[in-house]
Amino acid sequence: MIPQYYRDFLIRNWQESDRTLAAEIIKSVLQEYGLNWEPKGADRDVLQVEEYYLARGGEFWVIEYQDKLVGTGAYYPILRGEKAVEIRKMYLLESVRGFGLGKHLLQQLELAIASRGFQQIWIETASVLTQAVKLYENNGYKIATGVETPRCDLVYVKLVESHSD
Repeated sequence: MIPQYYRDFLIRNWQESDRTLAAEIIKSVLQEYGLNWEPKGADRDVLQVEEYYLARGGEFWVIEYQDKLVGTGAYYPILRGEKAVEIRKMYLLESVRGFGLGKHLLQQLELAIASRGFQQIWIETASVLTQAVKLYENNGYKIATGVETPRCDLVYVKLVESHSD
């Protein structure tokens, strides 16, 4: 991804030096909603970005505001469905919510996914993450079945819109 700005937020590719801060953001948001941080389970991927995202043909992005990390967003190919990816680790600190950043981030992830020829996007989430649930539902994600992550109780799927000239 080419680094880009949304308002005063910089969205850029994850770097090795972001590992601990990205993990702290995710841990903080999970705790805010009473969900467990699982470094040996559901959150192992943020500690091993190279293996889970980069080596598999996915991407992991971070969001900076005033030189501090304030959010994350990522995806990687999965075996479920047709030419499918899963959007993962889409977390924003409470202080930067409500500015349209989540919607912008989701749209940018979708554009990157579409440009790489994927056809389906899957997202697992927890119903307590009400803002995230609303975001997905308002942006064309349909409820599906087959939750694979223990702390999640919802799974969504969206077909990638193909843009032909």
